[in-house]
Amino acid sequence: MSSAETKDGEPFSRYASVLRPRLFAGEVHWVTGGGSGIGRCVAHELAALGATVILTGRSADKLQQVAAEITEDGGRAEFAAFDIRDEDAVRASVQEAVGRHGRIHGLVNNAGGQFPSPLMAIGKKGFETVLANNLTGGFLMMRELYLQSMQTHGGAIVNMTADMWNGMPGMGHSGAARAGMANLTKTAAVEWAASGVRVNAVAPGWIASAGLDTYKGPVREMIPKLKKHVPLRRLGTESEVSATICFLLSPGAAFITGVTLAIDGGAPLDTPLFPIPDHKRSVPFDGFHRAVMPDVLKEP
Repeated sequence: MSSAETKDGEPFSRYASVLRPRLFAGEVHWVTGGGSGIGRCVAHELAALGATVILTGRSADKLQQVAAEITEDGGRAEFAAFDIRDEDAVRASVQEAVGRHGRIHGLVNNAGGQFPSPLMAIGKKGFETVLANNLTGGFLMMRELYLQSMQTHGGAIVNMTADMWNGMPGMGHSGAARAGMANLTKTAAVEWAASGVRVNAVAPGWIASAGLDTYKGPVREMIPKLKKHVPLRRLGTESEVSATICFLLSPGAAFITGVTLAIDGGAPLDTPLFPIPDHKRSVPFDGFHRAVMPDVLKEP
């Protein structure tokens, strides 16, 4: 049976989700930054579980390609290219989607981006750009979907943060934005609870995602060595992050709100006071049938 065929009249996908089939049937879920990396993976899993997925990002070509993949796999996806930092564009896109679907059940605030730099070399423009990418844009998406849909119908939001618990030396602008998103998540969880809206966040550590290939120079040289600073002695997979996000969107997480869940293999706990030998006892979960290993992690 191919991925585009149907089983018992329902779409069939090769995505190996740990969640029950058709979990999100009849629902509409929005994924920002859905054209690559973790966002692409999340969109595939949501579609495999029956959701209609709205993909957004700045590159129409990438979004169109992911939407085509999902359609080929038997799912449903649509896309809209715009910048989440543009308040008017966010408002208009949400209005159009709500008008077409009636309501939006879930939002995955995945879009973001940063560049490596010590604090002393970050200019005001660069600092504000990263904050806008990783915090302000996510806030605008949350606010508009709440005002235009979730305030009336309820819903679930999962925001993206990062492993910033011990600061983020070399990426202080991103650390500040991610910490802000974790706090914003708590505030929204309280303010919007009476509307039946749950708001949580995930904090991925080092994940084997396409985003790793964007780094150059010394940072790129460091990436293959990162696993030596993780107690589980490996990097995470995109599908391990996606599984957590989809769970937080699901009814199984109905009593979970205002939390930031780390997906980092214990990296913040690593300490030279208790050296862990290299091992391969941690078995990755690779549920995404279209996952691609980043070039920087491929064996020479």
